[in-house]
Amino acid sequence: MTYCVGLRLDKGLVFMSDTRTNAGVDNFSVTKKMFTWDVPGERVITLMTAGNLATTQAVISLLEERSKASSDRNPTILELPTMFQVARLVGATLKEVIDESAPSGAESSSKFRASIIVGGQIKGGNPTLFLVYPEGNFIEVTDDSPFFQIGETKYGKPIIVRAYEPNMSFEDTVKLLMVSFDSTIKANLSVGLPLDLQVYARDSFKPGASARIAADDDYFQSVSEGWGDALRNALAHLPPYRF
Repeated sequence: MTYCVGLRLDKGLVFMSDTRTNAGVDNFSVTKKMFTWDVPGERVITLMTAGNLATTQAVISLLEERSKASSDRNPTILELPTMFQVARLVGATLKEVIDESAPSGAESSSKFRASIIVGGQIKGGNPTLFLVYPEGNFIEVTDDSPFFQIGETKYGKPIIVRAYEPNMSFEDTVKLLMVSFDSTIKANLSVGLPLDLQVYARDSFKPGASARIAADDDYFQSVSEGWGDALRNALAHLPPYRF
């Protein structure tokens, strides 16, 4: 399992992913799930992956390999003119990998399922995010649904829904996402540190601040402990239940 979030702000985009992969309760490892391509001054594109590890690694490898062998007939992720077309390419590549990996039948295909968040900005368009499904189709972020999650989504969603504001600063957004990830990590063993962070500022056309947040990160620990204390204090100040 995994947990990844892509969130759109007035100021740009914020991406965060965990790095844990597992094949049973006693076999955990760290694997990168966030990948960024850029053409300075023209585009920045970030992908985050969840699902079958062989599938997601094959998708990233194909996108990377094909980005170095461009042609007029088959423009690459570094050449397509819009983020919509980038999402179409990512969806087609994901479907191609799943179809080639599965021997036959829907049951076989399900073992190779994966989902992807792709976001960024290409000159002439706005920063945006897409959620790409295993079937290759996708949806775009909206004002009503300004973020996407993939993987183990249920534990970290409530805090984002309650606290998100489109005019938030990048700093406050990172703090919000850390609370979301901390809640998920505490509730599900298959999601874990370190976390990867990538920020993109609107119309900058270059990758913004990035970081890998390890288990001993002082700020993450202070957020984790502070959020736990705040929840206990809030609960204590609610009106008592009367039998």
